[in-house]
Amino acid sequence: METENRDYKYFMQDTGNVYLGAKLSYAEILRDEMVNFKYKSIVEHYIFKDTDPETTLESHLYYMTKEQFSYRTYEQLKAKAKVSILEERKTFFGKSKTGYVTKVMPLAEFVDMNLAQKKAKGVVIQELALSKLGLMAFSV
Repeated sequence: METENRDYKYFMQDTGNVYLGAKLSYAEILRDEMVNFKYKSIVEHYIFKDTDPETTLESHLYYMTKEQFSYRTYEQLKAKAKVSILEERKTFFGKSKTGYVTKVMPLAEFVDMNLAQKKAKGVVIQELALSKLGLMAFSV
């Protein structure tokens, strides 16, 4: 089980964003020396108000509601979720084909989907992306 999760346990960054693999728990994020101090501080001071440290990003995002304090925190960080969703597509021959499509969704759009919709669409959360500008502007 652990070997299949390794591909989704990572921390990366580019010039504009920070990316966290969805299988990471918040406790693992706090232990990881590669994760920047400011995000760790945000997790400790804001995310833990309504989330357990052993919760994975995947689970937290999947069940998140707009009423949660952690949702409002991630909105300030301009968070986006990278997800795979089952969608029906037309093929070249006019037939319909159902398959997974990867999308990057603003957190508000993702949270607007209720649990029944997420289950019906076979949603799989791959990663959480945070804006570096949002992180920089966030006051801890």
